[in-house]
Amino acid sequence: MTKLLLSLHVLAAIVAVGPITVAASMFPPSARKALAKPGSEQAVSSLRLLHRICRVYGGVGIAVPALGFVTAMSMGVLGDAWLIASMLLTALAAMVLLALVLPRQEEILDGVTAGPLPGDEAEGRSEAGLVEGGAVTVGSAVSVRTTAQLAMFTGVFNLLWATVTVLMIVRPGSTTGA
Repeated sequence: MTKLLLSLHVLAAIVAVGPITVAASMFPPSARKALAKPGSEQAVSSLRLLHRICRVYGGVGIAVPALGFVTAMSMGVLGDAWLIASMLLTALAAMVLLALVLPRQEEILDGVTAGPLPGDEAEGRSEAGLVEGGAVTVGSAVSVRTTAQLAMFTGVFNLLWATVTVLMIVRPGSTTGA
């Protein structure tokens, strides 16, 4: 039974977390392209798809810690330091996704679909780039700084999952024969 649970846990991690890490990583550069081409329905559609992948697979990703917890119980390793660290890092990754990545993606999507800032043409600003408080915007209500922050938060999310993966493989201090 433990091998089945472990297999399901690993498959859930690959199927759920993999698409989130890839789609979330693709979102910031795609957002910059959408900002550079205001009104491009293809660019906006790409952003919507990447955001939807992150949202949907984020929900499916709940299976990963759930199966992991059941697997750890069946292996008798719930008190091991490597597992506790992995659970904490997984919770932190979920918080980063829910509190920082998905809301920024929604903010960018809203800004890209909102169009140019009011008064852009009247003040002689071009779609090529606007400077506002040190942040450059490109014909939209979203700044390039927002995409950079999103890229940073996405990198933190991905780094947390990479660390959890290493902990799951190496299992430092484990007596279960890794």
